[in-house]
Amino acid sequence: MRILVLGGTAFLSAEIARQAVADGHDVTCLARGTASAPPDGATWLRADRSQGPAAYSAASGGAAPGGGWDAVVDVSRDPGQAREALEALAGSARHWTFVSSCSVYADHSVAGAAEDAGVLAPLAPGTELSAGNYGEAKAAIERWTTELAGDRAHLCRAGLIGGPGDGSDRYGYWPARFARDADPVLVPDIPTDATQIIDVRDLAAWILTAAQSGITGALNAVGEPVPFAAYLEESRQLAEGEAEVVAAPEDWLAAHGANYWAGPDSLPLWLPPGHEGFATRSGAAARAAGLYTRPWMDTLRDTLADERRRGLGRERKAGMSPEAERRILAEYRAAP
Repeated sequence: MRILVLGGTAFLSAEIARQAVADGHDVTCLARGTASAPPDGATWLRADRSQGPAAYSAASGGAAPGGGWDAVVDVSRDPGQAREALEALAGSARHWTFVSSCSVYADHSVAGAAEDAGVLAPLAPGTELSAGNYGEAKAAIERWTTELAGDRAHLCRAGLIGGPGDGSDRYGYWPARFARDADPVLVPDIPTDATQIIDVRDLAAWILTAAQSGITGALNAVGEPVPFAAYLEESRQLAEGEAEVVAAPEDWLAAHGANYWAGPDSLPLWLPPGHEGFATRSGAAARAAGLYTRPWMDTLRDTLADERRRGLGRERKAGMSPEAERRILAEYRAAP
Protein backbone atom coordinates (compact mmCIF):
# COMPACT_ATOMS: atom_id res chain seq x y z
CA MET A 1 0.00 0.00 0.00
CA ARG A 2 0.92 3.63 -0.44
CA ILE A 3 0.23 5.07 2.99
CA LEU A 4 0.14 8.67 4.16
CA VAL A 5 0.52 9.15 7.91
CA LEU A 6 -0.45 12.60 9.14
CA GLY A 7 2.23 12.65 11.79
CA GLY A 8 4.66 9.77 12.04
CA THR A 9 7.12 11.21 14.54
CA ALA A 10 5.59 10.51 17.98
CA PHE A 11 4.31 7.45 19.86
CA LEU A 12 1.35 5.91 17.97
CA SER A 13 1.82 7.61 14.61
CA ALA A 14 5.54 6.80 14.69
CA GLU A 15 4.78 3.16 15.51
CA ILE A 16 2.31 2.98 12.62
CA ALA A 17 4.93 4.35 10.26
CA ARG A 18 7.63 1.99 11.59
CA GLN A 19 5.47 -1.09 11.20
CA ALA A 20 4.26 -0.03 7.76
CA VAL A 21 7.83 0.43 6.54
CA ALA A 22 8.84 -2.91 8.05
CA ASP A 23 5.91 -4.58 6.26
CA GLY A 24 7.14 -3.28 2.92
CA HIS A 25 4.60 -0.50 2.36
CA ASP A 26 5.44 2.80 0.66
CA VAL A 27 5.09 5.21 3.58
CA THR A 28 4.96 8.99 3.60
CA CYS A 29 4.79 11.05 6.80
CA LEU A 30 3.47 14.60 6.78
CA ALA A 31 4.88 16.24 9.90
CA ARG A 32 6.78 19.22 11.27
CA GLY A 33 9.40 17.03 12.87
CA THR A 34 10.18 19.50 15.63
CA ALA A 35 10.80 16.79 18.23
CA SER A 36 11.91 13.87 16.07
CA ALA A 37 12.00 12.65 12.49
CA PRO A 38 9.89 9.92 10.87
CA PRO A 39 11.36 6.42 10.91
CA ASP A 40 14.04 5.41 8.43
CA GLY A 41 12.53 4.23 5.17
CA ALA A 42 9.61 6.68 5.17
CA THR A 43 9.35 9.70 2.92
CA TRP A 44 9.12 12.93 4.91
CA LEU A 45 6.87 15.77 3.77
CA ARG A 46 7.77 18.63 6.09
CA ALA A 47 4.64 20.60 6.83
CA ASP A 48 2.98 22.44 9.70
CA ARG A 49 -0.72 21.64 9.94
CA SER A 50 -1.35 24.78 11.97
CA GLN A 51 -0.64 26.81 8.82
CA GLY A 52 -3.94 25.80 7.20
CA PRO A 53 -4.88 24.01 3.97
CA ALA A 54 -1.56 24.83 2.28
CA ALA A 55 0.09 22.27 4.56
CA TYR A 56 -1.41 19.48 2.47
CA SER A 57 -0.44 20.78 -0.97
CA ALA A 58 2.55 18.47 -1.31
CA ALA A 59 0.39 15.46 -0.42
CA SER A 60 -2.73 16.29 -2.39
CA GLY A 61 -1.46 14.56 -5.53
CA GLY A 62 -1.00 11.33 -3.61
CA ALA A 63 1.33 8.55 -4.56
CA ALA A 64 -0.92 5.75 -5.82
CA PRO A 65 -1.88 5.12 -9.45
CA GLY A 66 -4.54 7.58 -10.52
CA GLY A 67 -3.39 10.15 -7.98
CA GLY A 68 -4.41 9.13 -4.51
CA TRP A 69 -3.43 7.24 -1.40
CA ASP A 70 -4.32 3.66 -0.64
CA ALA A 71 -4.60 4.64 3.02
CA VAL A 72 -4.45 7.82 5.08
CA VAL A 73 -4.10 7.76 8.87
CA ASP A 74 -4.85 10.80 11.03
CA VAL A 75 -4.36 10.94 14.81
CA SER A 76 -5.35 14.59 15.25
CA ARG A 77 -7.35 16.05 18.14
CA ASP A 78 -7.83 19.42 16.40
CA PRO A 79 -11.14 19.47 14.48
CA GLY A 80 -10.04 22.35 12.26
CA GLN A 81 -6.86 20.63 11.16
CA ALA A 82 -8.66 17.33 10.67
CA ARG A 83 -11.32 18.96 8.51
CA GLU A 84 -8.71 20.69 6.34
CA ALA A 85 -6.88 17.40 5.82
CA LEU A 86 -10.10 15.66 4.86
CA GLU A 87 -11.08 18.40 2.43
CA ALA A 88 -7.67 18.24 0.77
CA LEU A 89 -7.10 14.49 0.70
CA ALA A 90 -10.18 12.35 1.41
CA GLY A 91 -11.56 12.53 -2.11
CA SER A 92 -8.64 10.54 -3.49
CA ALA A 93 -8.02 8.18 -0.56
CA ARG A 94 -9.13 4.55 -0.83
CA HIS A 95 -9.29 4.19 2.96
CA TRP A 96 -9.19 6.75 5.76
CA THR A 97 -8.42 5.96 9.40
CA PHE A 98 -9.15 8.48 12.09
CA VAL A 99 -7.72 7.43 15.43
CA SER A 100 -10.48 8.54 17.76
CA SER A 101 -10.95 7.65 21.41
CA CYS A 102 -13.37 5.94 23.74
CA SER A 103 -13.56 9.39 25.33
CA VAL A 104 -16.16 10.25 22.66
CA TYR A 105 -18.78 8.28 24.58
CA ALA A 106 -21.20 10.32 26.63
CA ASP A 107 -21.70 7.78 29.43
CA HIS A 108 -18.86 5.92 31.13
CA SER A 109 -20.89 4.35 33.91
CA VAL A 110 -22.05 1.18 32.10
CA ALA A 111 -19.73 -1.83 32.08
CA GLY A 112 -19.18 -3.62 28.78
CA ALA A 113 -20.73 -0.94 26.58
CA ALA A 114 -20.13 -1.33 22.86
CA GLU A 115 -20.05 0.94 19.81
CA ASP A 116 -23.80 1.57 19.86
CA ALA A 117 -23.49 3.68 23.04
CA GLY A 118 -24.28 7.36 22.67
CA VAL A 119 -21.49 9.85 21.94
CA LEU A 120 -20.85 13.41 23.02
CA ALA A 121 -22.02 16.41 21.03
CA PRO A 122 -19.22 17.59 18.72
CA LEU A 123 -17.10 20.50 19.89
CA ALA A 124 -18.46 23.75 18.51
CA PRO A 125 -16.26 25.37 15.83
CA GLY A 126 -13.92 27.99 17.21
CA THR A 127 -13.87 26.52 20.73
CA GLU A 128 -10.42 26.51 22.28
CA LEU A 129 -9.06 23.01 22.78
CA SER A 130 -8.45 21.84 26.34
CA ALA A 131 -8.07 18.65 28.33
CA GLY A 132 -11.68 19.08 29.42
CA ASN A 133 -13.13 18.96 25.90
CA TYR A 134 -10.92 16.22 24.47
CA GLY A 135 -13.88 13.87 23.93
CA GLU A 136 -15.97 16.55 22.23
CA ALA A 137 -13.05 17.43 19.94
CA LYS A 138 -12.65 13.81 18.88
CA ALA A 139 -16.42 13.56 18.35
CA ALA A 140 -16.25 16.58 16.05
CA ILE A 141 -13.51 14.95 13.99
CA GLU A 142 -15.53 11.74 13.79
CA ARG A 143 -18.39 13.77 12.31
CA TRP A 144 -16.14 15.43 9.72
CA THR A 145 -14.54 12.09 8.85
CA THR A 146 -17.91 10.44 8.34
CA GLU A 147 -19.16 13.33 6.21
CA LEU A 148 -16.08 13.69 4.00
CA ALA A 149 -14.67 10.14 3.83
CA GLY A 150 -18.03 8.37 3.99
CA ASP A 151 -18.01 4.60 3.73
CA ARG A 152 -14.20 4.58 3.35
CA ALA A 153 -13.71 5.72 6.94
CA HIS A 154 -12.52 3.68 9.88
CA LEU A 155 -13.22 5.40 13.20
CA CYS A 156 -10.73 3.65 15.44
CA ARG A 157 -11.94 4.36 18.99
CA ALA A 158 -8.84 3.60 20.98
CA GLY A 159 -8.83 3.00 24.69
CA LEU A 160 -5.93 4.00 26.93
CA ILE A 161 -2.77 3.37 24.92
CA GLY A 162 0.21 1.93 26.75
CA GLY A 163 3.56 0.38 26.04
CA PRO A 164 7.10 1.57 25.32
CA GLY A 165 7.34 5.25 24.45
CA ASP A 166 4.14 6.28 26.23
CA GLY A 167 4.49 9.98 26.96
CA SER A 168 1.39 10.18 29.14
CA ASP A 169 3.20 8.35 31.99
CA ARG A 170 -0.01 6.71 33.21
CA TYR A 171 0.31 2.97 32.69
CA GLY A 172 3.97 2.94 33.64
CA TYR A 173 3.60 4.82 36.92
CA TRP A 174 2.89 1.85 39.19
CA PRO A 175 5.67 -0.53 38.07
CA ALA A 176 8.08 2.41 38.04
CA ARG A 177 6.95 3.42 41.53
CA PHE A 178 7.64 -0.04 42.96
CA ALA A 179 11.01 -0.11 41.22
CA ARG A 180 12.02 3.40 42.32
CA ASP A 181 12.61 2.78 46.04
CA ALA A 182 11.45 0.85 49.10
CA ASP A 183 9.42 3.67 50.65
CA PRO A 184 5.75 2.91 51.40
CA VAL A 185 3.55 3.06 48.31
CA LEU A 186 0.24 4.92 48.52
CA VAL A 187 -2.52 3.30 46.47
CA PRO A 188 -6.27 3.84 46.16
CA ASP A 189 -8.35 1.10 47.76
CA ILE A 190 -9.97 -0.09 44.52
CA PRO A 191 -8.92 -3.76 44.16
CA THR A 192 -11.83 -4.83 41.94
CA ASP A 193 -11.95 -1.74 39.71
CA ALA A 194 -10.93 -2.42 36.13
CA THR A 195 -7.89 -1.25 34.22
CA GLN A 196 -7.88 -1.52 30.42
CA ILE A 197 -5.13 -0.62 27.97
CA ILE A 198 -4.12 -1.45 24.44
CA ASP A 199 -0.46 -1.86 23.58
CA VAL A 200 0.67 0.80 21.10
CA ARG A 201 2.26 -1.92 18.97
CA ASP A 202 -0.98 -3.89 18.74
CA LEU A 203 -2.99 -0.76 17.99
CA ALA A 204 -0.64 0.21 15.16
CA ALA A 205 -0.82 -3.30 13.71
CA TRP A 206 -4.62 -3.23 13.87
CA ILE A 207 -4.80 0.13 12.08
CA LEU A 208 -2.67 -1.24 9.24
CA THR A 209 -4.68 -4.48 9.09
CA ALA A 210 -7.93 -2.53 8.89
CA ALA A 211 -6.58 -0.31 6.12
CA GLN A 212 -5.32 -3.24 4.08
CA SER A 213 -8.54 -5.20 4.52
CA GLY A 214 -10.84 -2.23 3.92
CA ILE A 215 -12.41 -2.40 7.39
CA THR A 216 -14.58 0.62 8.09
CA GLY A 217 -17.02 2.02 10.64
CA ALA A 218 -16.62 2.79 14.32
CA LEU A 219 -14.80 0.08 16.30
CA ASN A 220 -13.45 0.07 19.85
CA ALA A 221 -9.76 -0.80 19.92
CA VAL A 222 -9.28 -1.86 23.54
CA GLY A 223 -7.58 -4.52 25.59
CA GLU A 224 -9.11 -6.91 28.08
CA PRO A 225 -10.23 -5.46 31.45
CA VAL A 226 -7.88 -6.36 34.30
CA PRO A 227 -8.67 -5.82 38.01
CA PHE A 228 -6.56 -3.07 39.58
CA ALA A 229 -5.34 -5.47 42.28
CA ALA A 230 -3.98 -7.90 39.66
CA TYR A 231 -2.31 -5.09 37.72
CA LEU A 232 -0.79 -3.68 40.92
CA GLU A 233 0.54 -7.05 42.10
CA GLU A 234 2.06 -7.80 38.69
CA SER A 235 3.69 -4.36 38.77
CA ARG A 236 5.16 -5.09 42.19
CA GLN A 237 6.47 -8.50 41.18
CA LEU A 238 8.01 -7.27 37.93
CA ALA A 239 9.77 -4.50 39.83
CA GLU A 240 10.82 -6.95 42.56
CA GLY A 241 9.48 -4.39 44.97
CA GLU A 242 9.47 -4.91 48.72
CA ALA A 243 7.78 -1.68 49.79
CA GLU A 244 4.77 -1.62 52.08
CA VAL A 245 1.54 -0.97 50.19
CA VAL A 246 -0.84 1.43 51.94
CA ALA A 247 -4.37 1.39 50.52
CA ALA A 248 -6.45 4.45 51.42
CA PRO A 249 -10.20 4.99 50.82
CA GLU A 250 -11.14 6.92 47.72
CA ASP A 251 -13.10 9.65 49.51
CA TRP A 252 -10.24 10.27 51.91
CA LEU A 253 -7.68 10.50 49.10
CA ALA A 254 -9.80 12.91 47.08
CA ALA A 255 -10.17 15.16 50.14
CA HIS A 256 -6.43 15.21 50.87
CA GLY A 257 -4.87 16.25 47.60
CA ALA A 258 -4.65 13.05 45.58
CA ASN A 259 -5.86 13.50 42.02
CA TYR A 260 -7.65 11.02 39.79
CA TRP A 261 -6.33 9.36 36.66
CA ALA A 262 -3.55 11.65 35.38
CA GLY A 263 -1.67 14.88 35.86
CA PRO A 264 0.38 16.17 38.80
CA ASP A 265 0.08 14.28 42.09
CA SER A 266 -2.35 11.78 40.61
CA LEU A 267 -2.80 8.10 41.27
CA PRO A 268 -2.94 6.85 37.68
CA LEU A 269 -5.77 4.57 36.53
CA TRP A 270 -7.91 5.62 39.54
CA LEU A 271 -11.12 6.89 37.98
CA PRO A 272 -13.60 9.42 39.40
CA PRO A 273 -17.21 8.51 40.25
CA GLY A 274 -19.39 7.93 37.22
CA HIS A 275 -16.61 6.17 35.28
CA GLU A 276 -17.26 2.62 36.47
CA GLY A 277 -17.49 1.39 32.87
CA PHE A 278 -14.69 3.49 31.40
CA ALA A 279 -12.14 0.68 31.55
CA THR A 280 -14.51 -2.11 30.52
CA ARG A 281 -15.44 -1.10 26.97
CA SER A 282 -16.26 -4.01 24.70
CA GLY A 283 -13.73 -4.72 21.97
CA ALA A 284 -15.60 -7.75 20.65
CA ALA A 285 -16.41 -6.22 17.27
CA ALA A 286 -12.83 -5.26 16.53
CA ARG A 287 -11.57 -8.65 17.66
CA ALA A 288 -14.02 -10.36 15.35
CA ALA A 289 -12.60 -8.21 12.54
CA GLY A 290 -8.99 -9.14 13.33
CA LEU A 291 -7.73 -7.06 16.26
CA TYR A 292 -5.05 -8.95 18.21
CA THR A 293 -3.86 -7.85 21.64
CA ARG A 294 -0.89 -9.41 23.40
CA PRO A 295 -1.11 -10.49 27.07
CA TRP A 296 -1.25 -7.41 29.28
CA MET A 297 1.59 -8.76 31.42
CA ASP A 298 3.89 -8.54 28.38
CA THR A 299 2.96 -4.91 27.85
CA LEU A 300 3.58 -4.19 31.53
CA ARG A 301 6.98 -5.88 31.42
CA ASP A 302 8.07 -3.89 28.38
CA THR A 303 6.66 -0.71 29.91
CA LEU A 304 8.79 -1.16 33.02
CA ALA A 305 11.87 -1.73 30.88
CA ASP A 306 11.07 1.52 29.07
CA GLU A 307 10.55 3.32 32.39
CA ARG A 308 13.98 2.18 33.54
CA ARG A 309 15.56 3.48 30.33
CA ARG A 310 13.84 6.86 30.74
CA GLY A 311 14.71 7.15 34.43
CA LEU A 312 12.66 6.10 37.44
CA GLY A 313 13.22 9.39 39.25
CA ARG A 314 12.37 11.71 36.35
CA GLU A 315 9.59 14.27 36.45
CA ARG A 316 6.36 12.73 35.25
CA LYS A 317 3.18 13.94 33.56
CA ALA A 318 1.16 11.53 35.68
CA GLY A 319 1.77 10.14 39.14
CA MET A 320 2.41 11.18 42.69
CA SER A 321 5.57 13.12 43.44
CA PRO A 322 7.65 11.64 46.28
CA GLU A 323 7.02 14.73 48.40
CA ALA A 324 3.25 14.63 47.96
CA GLU A 325 3.15 10.88 48.56
CA ARG A 326 5.05 11.20 51.82
CA ARG A 327 2.85 14.08 52.97
CA ILE A 328 -0.43 12.31 52.21
CA LEU A 329 0.80 9.07 53.76
CA ALA A 330 1.76 10.92 56.94
CA GLU A 331 -1.66 12.56 57.11
CA TYR A 332 -3.39 9.24 56.56
CA ARG A 333 -1.45 7.50 59.30
CA ALA A 334 -2.09 10.37 61.68
CA ALA A 335 -5.81 10.43 61.01
CA PRO A 336 -8.04 9.26 63.87
